[in-house]
Amino acid sequence: MSSSSPGRALAIFTVGFLLLDAALLIWAGLELSRGNLVGGGIACLVAAGVIVLVWRRYRATLDDIGVQRREMKAEVEAIRDLLRERNQQN
Repeated sequence: MSSSSPGRALAIFTVGFLLLDAALLIWAGLELSRGNLVGGGIACLVAAGVIVLVWRRYRATLDDIGVQRREMKAEVEAIRDLLRERNQQN
């Protein structure tokens, strides 16, 4: 799998956007003494963290699927070779 996939770019953009939102909301909340804005900024920070964690898990799952796919392909090739050998003997 290529490291420059569209999904990766989207995840990076999303995290960056949420971090910018978090910084601006927290800053505005502190300047205006509005707890709701600070809470919204903290929620954006948490959401950015969740996206990073989910993305890592997603990538690990895709890597595992790739390994299992290669193993299955090797098994199928071994079975095909065995069947060819048996057909040639008969």
